[in-house]
Amino acid sequence: MQNTPAQPATPTGADDPRCIPHKLTAPLPVGAECKYPAYTADEQDVWRTLHARMETLLPGRAADEFLIGLAALKLEPDRIPALADVSRKLQKATNWQIARTPGLLDAHDFFSYLARRIFPCTDHIRARSELDYTPAPDCFHDIYGHTPMIVHPRFADFYQKIGQAALNCKDPAVEEGLTRIYWFTVEFGLIKNPGGPRIYGNGIISSSGETQHSLTDKVKKVPYRPETLAAQPYDIWHFQDTLFVIESFDQLEQEFIRWARDHKLL
Repeated sequence: MQNTPAQPATPTGADDPRCIPHKLTAPLPVGAECKYPAYTADEQDVWRTLHARMETLLPGRAADEFLIGLAALKLEPDRIPALADVSRKLQKATNWQIARTPGLLDAHDFFSYLARRIFPCTDHIRARSELDYTPAPDCFHDIYGHTPMIVHPRFADFYQKIGQAALNCKDPAVEEGLTRIYWFTVEFGLIKNPGGPRIYGNGIISSSGETQHSLTDKVKKVPYRPETLAAQPYDIWHFQDTLFVIESFDQLEQEFIRWARDHKLL
């Protein structure tokens, strides 16, 4: 569920050691404690390439709220941003911070950080051979895909409530429903716009292929209702054929709170 952009591919990630969740034995470094890695010139160029590609694709496709958050963060187009710098900007905007994670986290650990308004973020950048698809968490997905939406106050509060609800969940069936709600909102959500649906889900926004596919007639667009999302299976290895459209971020949060309270999660 964490940091997994879907792309059409065979499920090679199932055997990838980078996709094995880490169970934490010590706290993650947060904010200013996140040191900047010694990236190679090629790694910096991978970021530059991915950033430039999305800059041409997102106008007219991305939600206004995402684009406003992206502009507020001022992510460098030609250099991998420092987690400490992005964390400082998020803290000023919505009182969120970033923690540096070594990779995919155990679900309980991941949600425990979200519940405290801390986003676990990797500083690893995908290899050039994985420009179009990587099964592993990477900082383009995490920084470029996730953090602009955390600038938005309603989404930031909704994201924290996802973490709080997950920590309170003891029923495997309800947990599966919560996983699907997370997938079809945080990762693959769309929002209504007078010009047609727009993307706010970071799994779409960090994938050029999914960005181009998601708004086409090949994808069924369904109104957002948590009960519907919770019942909708998904496949991480192929383009999504069903997506859900929220009316607003107020609706996203309020409807989730209702669903979570119905299941005694909040």
